Amino acid sequence: MNFSLRAIRATAASPLRRFTTTNIQRRTMHIQSIPMWTGSHDNYAYVVIDDKTKDAYVVDPANPPEVLPVLKKLIDSGEINFKGIINTHHHRDHAGGNAEILKQYKPIPVIGGKDCAEVDVIPKHNETFKIGEGINVRAIHTPCHTQDSICYFMEDGEDKVVFTGDTLFIAGCGRFFEGTAEEMHEALNNRLAKLPEETRVYPGHEYTKSNIKFGKSVLDTPAVRDLVQFCEENEQTQGKFTIGDELKYNVFMRVEDPDVRKATGETDPLKVMQKLRDMKNNFKG
Repeated sequence: MNFSLRAIRATAASPLRRFTTTNIQRRTMHIQSIPMWTGSHDNYAYVVIDDKTKDAYVVDPANPPEVLPVLKKLIDSGEINFKGIINTHHHRDHAGGNAEILKQYKPIPVIGGKDCAEVDVIPKHNETFKIGEGINVRAIHTPCHTQDSICYFMEDGEDKVVFTGDTLFIAGCGRFFEGTAEEMHEALNNRLAKLPEETRVYPGHEYTKSNIKFGKSVLDTPAVRDLVQFCEENEQTQGKFTIGDELKYNVFMRVEDPDVRKATGETDPLKVMQKLRDMKNNFKG
């Protein structure tokens, strides 16, 4: 079966998780996290569901033994209409479960970068599609960790989220495996940083504790210390913090901060970015 974003738009049906508010018309996205900590130790997959139609996509279902039981329960209970897979990039710990998922639920589209396993639809930068009737999705190309890295900004009314794979972590960023400091600077500080500050961040891994430990060695501020304390008290951080929060404590998004420049010994933003990545790669703290 051939899939396209046009076809997905045509068959799309509205929002996700409801919160109790004084405005009963307001809807917010329902996102179910699947910590894949048995097979891959620190990865997250996510199920994104439209409340009205129950249409749902799974993001980065890397480890089928942990993902398939969740999908089966949601499908068998009638909680979702499973519509497809979204990948943030091609690495096996993100797209490696696609083939096994498709064995169980084919035909469904796989939306992702050009090198993702079983990919059917490769959205262009800033191309949009829908999940159900209410969730608007925009693909944001963020090449660096891999050249096919894509982040997905989703809006449902006032609710805004972004799935960032291995580009942006809470308080950190991915290694520059296939790219450069210039590309990561563009991804973080000229693309993701421009999203609405209230956008909640859903990364591909739970790395926050180690990220903020490194961050504190570079930038010791109240925002950094607050995140250190949060990590001491909580195991999971996905969806708990926003782009606005990242701008306060993520040193990779503060490359023009005087204290960050001082810690790296550099002033040019691209050199600061590269030095931060080198420092993080070698951090033993």
